[in-house]
Amino acid sequence: MDALAGLLDGPRARGAFLLRMVMEPPWSVRIEDRAPICLMSMTRGEAWIVPDSGEPVLARPGEIVLVRGPDPYTVSYAPDAEPFARIGPGEVCTTLRGEPLAQSMELGVRTWGNAPDGSATMLIGTYLMEGEISGRLLGAMPPVLRLSAEEWNCSLMSLLDAEISKDEPGQSVVLDRLLDLLLIAVLRAWFNRPGAGAPGWYRALGDPVVGPALRLLQNEPAHPWTVAALAARCGVSRAGLARRFGELVGEPPMAYLTGWRLALAADLLRETDATVEAIARRVGYGGAFALSAAFKRVRGISPQDHRAFCRNGKESPGAVAYGGRVEP
Repeated sequence: MDALAGLLDGPRARGAFLLRMVMEPPWSVRIEDRAPICLMSMTRGEAWIVPDSGEPVLARPGEIVLVRGPDPYTVSYAPDAEPFARIGPGEVCTTLRGEPLAQSMELGVRTWGNAPDGSATMLIGTYLMEGEISGRLLGAMPPVLRLSAEEWNCSLMSLLDAEISKDEPGQSVVLDRLLDLLLIAVLRAWFNRPGAGAPGWYRALGDPVVGPALRLLQNEPAHPWTVAALAARCGVSRAGLARRFGELVGEPPMAYLTGWRLALAADLLRETDATVEAIARRVGYGGAFALSAAFKRVRGISPQDHRAFCRNGKESPGAVAYGGRVEP
């Protein structure tokens, strides 16, 4: 498992929000759903993505845009257009006064807009939940990421275009997996651009010393690793591995391992009913007490409280505090 695969191989899209939006000017939609990631691609016409802070981005056919949440932004036919609709948490669509709009603008299965034959058509895929492991990815992205047609040449968009309005058994699962594949393709293309400011853990993947060490830590988190043991498995000196790892990744090997173990534990707490004891042993801690102590020390919240926040549909304060610290 490589670094990118490891970070994406956590909670996958489940019941993601996917939509074909068809619009005729004038139009403008305010997005305040607090979703962690939204992918958008024009199949016809153009649209502006306008973050509250930062420059507007023009999306054209053949391009793909990724918007990192949870900050609000506006999607419209012109960068200065006043919104007529608001998308809130849970993808609830209303007017700015709170009047429901979803049914009045429904144009078919997963199709929404103000004109059936509008001049602008956009495919939208939104992750509604933030997995803890994705914190490293989110921290490495700009608020709005755009890949040009030259940078982005992927057949998945045409497949999504063909599948998004189908209403067949298991269709939501098909669309969830397509969205996952799209996210991986976008991030890979973004990080591999010439001169791209890829995060340290991604650049380190190709290093002959640090790359193997990262794979070992990610693939075997429960192993009782020490820097000496890791260096021996990689066939390098302890001092050489520690120095090179710190230079490329931005933190020592054992600090990286701690973050990785706690991220795995946070996902398991969110996604499973396993006991804290079972999760602790699965991710490399001796028992529930050891995991709880590390979890609270790093995240400022106990594993039990983290699980309770997640089960209540709330963002764990531990995730918020930790998220800004993951990527050096």
